[in-house]
Amino acid sequence: MKAMILAAGKGTRVRPITYTMPKPMMPILQKPVMEFLLELLRQHGFDQIMVNVSHLAEEIESYFRDGQRFGVQIAYSFEGRIVEGTLVGEALGSAGGMKKIQDFYPFFDDTFVVLCGDALIDLDLTAAVKWHRAKGSIATIIMKSVPREEVSSYGVVVTDEDGRVKAFQEKPKVEEALSTNINTGIYIFEPEVLNYIPSGVEYDIGSQLFPKLVEMGAPFYAIPMDFEWVDIGKVPDYWRAIRGVLLGEIKNVQIPGQQVAPGIYTGLNVAVNWDKVDITGPVYIGGMTKIEDGAKIVGPTMIGPNCWICNGATVENSVIFEWSRLGPGVRLVDKLVFGRYCVDKTGATIDVQAAALDWLITDARQIPPSHTPVEHQAIAELLGTNAS
Repeated sequence: MKAMILAAGKGTRVRPITYTMPKPMMPILQKPVMEFLLELLRQHGFDQIMVNVSHLAEEIESYFRDGQRFGVQIAYSFEGRIVEGTLVGEALGSAGGMKKIQDFYPFFDDTFVVLCGDALIDLDLTAAVKWHRAKGSIATIIMKSVPREEVSSYGVVVTDEDGRVKAFQEKPKVEEALSTNINTGIYIFEPEVLNYIPSGVEYDIGSQLFPKLVEMGAPFYAIPMDFEWVDIGKVPDYWRAIRGVLLGEIKNVQIPGQQVAPGIYTGLNVAVNWDKVDITGPVYIGGMTKIEDGAKIVGPTMIGPNCWICNGATVENSVIFEWSRLGPGVRLVDKLVFGRYCVDKTGATIDVQAAALDWLITDARQIPPSHTPVEHQAIAELLGTNAS
């Protein structure tokens, strides 16, 4: 069976992570989110998978290649052009990406599934496809019911009692929402739907194709299903996903490595004197990371591989990506560290290099510049951390 993963977006709401990493490659404890999607598709018999790529396309292609090691077949459709020898992504929109593949050669020749490449899900795709076919639907949206107070964060789908789609509301006010069922970005289509998508232009599934199907009176349905759905649309969403895994709230994701103490997991060859540090789980520490004596780590916290946490540093409720060095005495609470960026849990970002804070947070592969303790304290106060 055939499926498509939408992976061409720039991920602007998840910057700075997506400056160097496309959203489908964002790691959930060292494993790209798109890999979880491939596993789900394979489990339900979808083994021919098309992926549209654009922003940082080579990162996705070089990791997943032809899909062989994941038990599926994968091919890629690049959206963009070459400018002065450099690939420049120009995404065609979710529907436009589907149409480009079909125009190249009719790949979609039977019922197929389309998934956004930036969500963790454990949906029963087999049951969803069965329902779709029983309805004789040309397109089906998989919905999820959310508490009414959360509807303003999502696209709301309005259906009749038979499940036929009647209207959409994009992030409505709570008091104006006509439904609490939201669009999860998971779709089931028949090939005929591609006849309603124009060729060679940017075209979106949710805002353009679906309203057209409603207007036409096409057999277009939506079904609410009870499943785990962790949408990683923004930095705070990513933060919650990591926390959810560490706290055991996301059941289809296992914490990697070995459990060396209750709630404390490590990769290979972590350098730490366990009786000289203060670590409270749940915590994951990646391989070849060094934790100096006197460091304090409070979970839920993820520290990536090849990091260096210096003496007296405190890391609490934070996500630290690979190759990060946290200087002596630094206190990071509710922070995400990615390369030269430090992000709080609301998504506000500080460029530590531009702010001359690279003594505080730097690349573990380089020797940090020296500053006087007075300078350290003054700059740390600007960042909202403590240093000694």
